[in-house]
Amino acid sequence: MGPINLVLWIGGVALMAIGYSRARGPWARYQELRAQEENVARYDAWRGGVREGGRTGASVAMELLRRQAQIGALIAIAGFVSVFLGFLIR
Repeated sequence: MGPINLVLWIGGVALMAIGYSRARGPWARYQELRAQEENVARYDAWRGGVREGGRTGASVAMELLRRQAQIGALIAIAGFVSVFLGFLIR
């Protein structure tokens, strides 16, 4: 076990923690907005109304939140790879 291994492990764990904390909030809000959109779609179908096909503010917010969650997940994956490389390198 060398200093490179320790640096990779510590850096990897830090990246996983940062990625998780960055992805958790936007992903939860994205799920809430998606559930709300589905509820509105069910209500419109029940009411018999036709929804406009245009972009709404909620759909734009969902895109932004999904992208933020993806970036956080990529950071966490980079941390996992770093930890894996820490075990792989001798």
